Parts: sequence; C-alpha cells; structure tokens
Amino acid sequence: MDAVEQAKSGHPGAPMGMAEVAAVLWRGVMRHDPADPRWPDRDRFVLSNGHASMLLYGLLHLTGYDLPIGELERFRQLHSKTPGHPEYGMTPGVETTTGPLGQGLTNAVGMALAEKTLAAQFNRPGHSIVDHRTFVFLGDGCLMEGISHEAASLAGRLGLGKLIAVWDDNGISIDGKVTEWFADDTPARFRAYGWHVIEGVDGHDPDAIARAYAQAIAETAKPTLICARTVIGHGAPTKEGHQDTHGAPLGAEEIARARAAMGWAHPPFHVPAEVYAAWDCRARGAALSAEWRARFSAYAAAHPDLAAEFERRLAGDLPAGFAEAAAAALAAETAAGAVATRKAGQIALTEFAKALPELLGGSADLAHSNLTFHPKSVPVTRDPAGNQILFGVREFGMAAIANGIALHGGFIPYVATFLVFSDYARNAVRMSALMGLRVIYVFTHDSISVGEDGPTHQPIEHVESLRLIPGLDVWRPADAAETAVAWRAALARRDGPSALILTRQALPPQTSAHLDTLAAAGARVLVEAPQAAATVVATGSEVRLAVDAAALLGEAGIAVRVVSMPCVERFEALSDAARAALVPADAPVVVVEAGATRGWRGLAGRKGAVIGLDRFGESAPERDLLPRFGFTKEAVAGTVRAVLAG
Repeated sequence: MDAVEQAKSGHPGAPMGMAEVAAVLWRGVMRHDPADPRWPDRDRFVLSNGHASMLLYGLLHLTGYDLPIGELERFRQLHSKTPGHPEYGMTPGVETTTGPLGQGLTNAVGMALAEKTLAAQFNRPGHSIVDHRTFVFLGDGCLMEGISHEAASLAGRLGLGKLIAVWDDNGISIDGKVTEWFADDTPARFRAYGWHVIEGVDGHDPDAIARAYAQAIAETAKPTLICARTVIGHGAPTKEGHQDTHGAPLGAEEIARARAAMGWAHPPFHVPAEVYAAWDCRARGAALSAEWRARFSAYAAAHPDLAAEFERRLAGDLPAGFAEAAAAALAAETAAGAVATRKAGQIALTEFAKALPELLGGSADLAHSNLTFHPKSVPVTRDPAGNQILFGVREFGMAAIANGIALHGGFIPYVATFLVFSDYARNAVRMSALMGLRVIYVFTHDSISVGEDGPTHQPIEHVESLRLIPGLDVWRPADAAETAVAWRAALARRDGPSALILTRQALPPQTSAHLDTLAAAGARVLVEAPQAAATVVATGSEVRLAVDAAALLGEAGIAVRVVSMPCVERFEALSDAARAALVPADAPVVVVEAGATRGWRGLAGRKGAVIGLDRFGESAPERDLLPRFGFTKEAVAGTVRAVLAG
C-alpha cells in the first residue's frame, strides 16, 4: 500500500489479495536461496499477472534477497530495482519479465518443459541433479488472453507434473466484475486440457493454501491449477473487493484505516526486527542449495563428463566443436548448389545439431514446410530426453514457451512458422528482445514468391516490421552459404534473439567472397566495381536480380557495385567508415527487397531509390507475380539508369 501510494501509481489490489497465497509458498514450500538467486536447481517463480509486482518485491525483500527497503520506497522510479512490472536481469530473484498477460504462464510452461527435458537428459540412477518445480501466479486477465489456451493445452499434453499454477480468482478486473464478459468454467476447461485441478481453496486461509500446495506437489503426472478464491484489495476497509483497488493508489485515508484494522502501528516502510526474523529464508535457502551442491559433487564424481557438459550448457557456452560444426555447415551448403534457403536452413541445422545437444525446438505444425527437423530429431512426447517439440498450430504460445526455455537455461531454443504468421507470435518475439534471450526464430515462405496461396500468405510488411524490434537481429540470406552464416551468427549470439527469414523457392549460389566477415558486418560485396556509378543493395531472393542487373548494366558500360545485406542490424552497428567501405557515400544507392520500402529510404537517400512492395500481393504463380510487381533484372537495371539520369 505504501509503495503504490508513494509512487502515486501501481496496483495494490492483487498484491493484497494474494498475500497469504504468496506467504505460504515463499516461506516454506518453494525451494529457493536468497543469497544465490541463480542456483540451478531452485524452484522457479513466475508472476504472470505482473502488474502485481509489489507482491514480488515485498517477497524478495522480506525473505532476504538483495533488494533493500530503499528500493521499495523507490517503486516505479527511474533506475530503481522495482520497476512497474518485473523485469528480468534488473531485480535479483525475478525469473522473467511479465506484464503482457498470459505470457508469464506460458514462460512457466517453457521452464517446466526445460526442467523435464534436462532431467531426462542428465539425471542418472542414484543421481538426481535436476529436480525442481515451477510455480506461477496468474489472474483472470491471463486466462482471457488466447495464449493461455495455447500454453495450457500443450502443458497438459506434455504432462508437466512439476508445473503448479495458482489462479487469483477474485472476480474483478479493470472494468468491474468479470462475470459480465468472462463466465468460463475455468476448472472444467483445465481438466479438459489434462490438468489436475484443485477447487474451492480459500485464498486467505494459510492452512487451506498449504494443503493445496501439498496436493499439487503430490501430483507428478499432470500440471496443477489451484483455484484460490480471494478478495482483491483484501484488508482495505472500504475498498476491498472493488475494481478501484486494481490499478490506483488506495489514498492516505484508506491506508490509515487499513493500518488501524490490521493493528499495524508502524510508519511507512518500517518492518520490525521480529517480522524480518520470521520471514528470513537465507538459512533455509543456504541449506537447500548446499545439499544440492553436495549431490552435484557426487554426480560429478560418478559421471565427470556429464557434469562438465551440464555446467557448460547451464553457462550458455558453445561446445569446443562449434567452429568445426560451422565449417561443416558451410561446406555442406557450398555443395548443395541452388536450393531454397529453408532447405539450406535444414542443412545447417543438421550439422549444428551434431555438435550442440542443447538445441531444442520445433515448428507450429509446419516442420515439413519450415524444414526445422533433422536426422537426430526426437519429439519429447516420444522420449522425454528428446530435442524436438511438436507445438501444433500455436505460434504465440510457441514463441513464449521458447522464452521460458531460454530463461530456464541448458538449451538454445529455436521455433518456426511461416513469415506471414510472425504477427501471431510478435509480442513474444518482442519479449525475447526485451529480455535479451538467445532464441532463434525461423520464418519461411518469405515473399510474394509464395505464389498461388495469395495475399493472405504473402508477407509484405513483415520483414520490416521485425526490424523495428530493438535488439532483434533479422537475417534474410541470399543463398545457402549465407544461410549457414546466419545460423552460426544466431547460435553464437548470447545477448538477444535472431530471426532467420528464408525462402520457399530455390536460389542460385552467389560468390563466396567476404563470407568470413559477413557475420560481423551483416553485409558483403558480391560484385566489385572500381569507381562504381551506383551501389545496388539487396537481400534474400532479390540479390540474384541485383547481380543480374549489374551484368546487364556492365554490358552497357555502367559499372555497378552489388551488396548483399542479410542483416541490417549488424550493418548499422558498424562504424561510419566500415559502412562506407561497403556502401560508399559518394554514389547513389538503389535498394531491392520484395517488401515494405519505408525502412530502406534512409539508406537510399534522396538521390537513390527503393524497389519494393507497399501493397498486398495477388494469387498467381511466382513466374507471373515477379514481373507483375517489377522484380526483374530489367526493372532493376532500369531503376539504376533512372537514378543516374537524375
């Protein structure tokens, strides 16, 4: 109450309503160590209803994490460790960034899946080094969001028995009583998904809550939903149970009344020593983590190679054979000749999978179209120690589950769908970038060359839209070799996600020049032209048009440089001099990409031009669509001539 009041913004209702549910969990049920928030076998906690962030900050502070009371006093202020919604990497003990409703629940599914798979891969008879649970709190808003259906359905099918969700069933949302628009039989819905459901739990009765947790922990074959009936703003004498407590300070008068009703005579932000002592979890946490370290030492003595591999994977380090795998992938691509870059992606994935057992991923019911499977692919539904996830048609859930897997550690997740359906996954892709997670997105069928499927399946604005997400590397390779480089760059990147934009149609191989610098530079010169009159920059399938157009212009005595720029983000991160070495500033620039043009206008400048597509496509064979929309070598050459003519 005090933190929200001091900030003059925030959400006091859910923290007050879930206080008892949280206290029972954090003080005795959950296995965590405040002095070591990254202890590998800790239980994970996710606050899916992230607007209730003060609940989590209070728990972290009271149980002994490095979050002093001064940070709670600075709730929602610039540079504090208590932002408005929990943010991964900012506050010790915060496992994921939450706020967009439903995604926290879905991250938790990813964490629980990672735990189950990692346990199957590393545990050995007599040695259990991966054995923890994932707890998640969620509200009505999380359940209304469609992503909750995707995540809960898959969690039930996967039998994630160590996933325990607590539903804050308070019946109130921003607009009032949710029964006016949300009348689902939630327990029946989750039973239909294959969950264990515990109904009728009084969310303000610690004994009842403790019994529910015990029942949930005893169920190991199914995920559990605990339906906790609570009162929003519990303890606010005149406002509890009302929507006004959801997202606004209670006011000084109401807080004073609440203090009196509770018998709490202390001033704001003062916690008596005896309360700190009762909440302190540091001794218990130290004992739990020490016991695990002893178990791990015994495991390492019995299985030294496995222990070293476990530590490597948890650290996120690539294996010693990564460089060799990258070289093998490039060699395989060079031998492949003219192939679709989706096929090139599969060739690269096959080589990398031989060296990286941490690769864990799949597709949204499109594996045989995205080509995101390889000879060593084993679905986790058939073998818990497998490496492939059959996500079904669940793009949004798939992406947010991948975030949870990355957050858990031990895996590099990759997921795939058609580029046009990246819109379904977009907010989870944004969260990957916001948290700086190593997640690889494979988006195939990347342009109007999809052809007869028509404008519903022909992406136009999607590549440029993805480039607008800060921190996301977007790769649109021109041939098989560039695809291998893109995969290598995405796997090597540790500070954020990558999107690989791949074709359905075959693309001819380009020159091997400058492949060694492509990963760092994001661009390479394909056609050198001393004293070039113009530079043509292209990506993906349009690179071949640029190369062919340069040949046409060369026959007419017009020298043109051609630059393939598969990753704009890496190119833009270069120094001014390095960018100018690739795309000289003293010659006009023509950009060719079969998509939205707005983002390219800065590179082309006033003297250049962009050949793209700012309208939806049409249903027709590729051979008819490309000339229809001006994607021919003659059209590119004509544009260069027009630019040079002024």
